[in-house]
Amino acid sequence: MDKFLKALFKTVEVLMAVFLAIMIVMLFMNVVLRQFGKGFVWSEEIARIAFIYLVYMGTIGAARDNRHLLIDSVLTRIPEIAQKIMYCLVQFIIIWMMGMLTVGSWGITMQNIHDKWVATHYPTFMVWGVGLLTGGSIVILSLVNIVRLIFFKASVADLIKVPDDGETSSVTKEIG
Repeated sequence: MDKFLKALFKTVEVLMAVFLAIMIVMLFMNVVLRQFGKGFVWSEEIARIAFIYLVYMGTIGAARDNRHLLIDSVLTRIPEIAQKIMYCLVQFIIIWMMGMLTVGSWGITMQNIHDKWVATHYPTFMVWGVGLLTGGSIVILSLVNIVRLIFFKASVADLIKVPDDGETSSVTKEIG
C-alpha cells in the first residue's frame, strides 16, 4: 500500500510539473510569436487549462503534506483532549466543504457534458471534472487523518507537522 500511495502522489507531483511546463512554454511561445505578428489562438486556452489542473493537483499535494492553510496557534495551546476534538471538528468541516466541491463539480460537469472550449475544442467537462478528483481525494485524506487520530493514537502535533522537503509524508508512513 505504501508503494502504491508513493507512486500515486509522485504521479500528482509529476503532473503538476508537466502542467507548469506546458503553461510556461505556451505563454512564452505566444509572446515571442506576437512580436512577429503571429501567434496561436489556442495557446492561451491550453495555458488556462494547464493552470486549472495545476491548482487542483497542487491542492491535493498540499492537503497530503499538511502544507495547506492552518492556523495552529490556538490548537497547540489548548489541552490534548480539546486538541483532538478541535482537530476532528476541522477535519469534518474539510470533509463537508470538499463534499460540496465534489457535488458542485459533478453538477457543473453534467451540465457542460457537451460543451467545448472555443479554440481548442477541449471538452469543458474535463476541466470541471477535476473538482471531483480533488474533492474526493481530500475527503479521503481527511478521513485518514481522523482514523490516525482515533485508532492509531497519533498526536495532533504529529498530524499537523509539516514535513521537510526531503521527508516522506506522515500519511504514507502510517498507512503502509
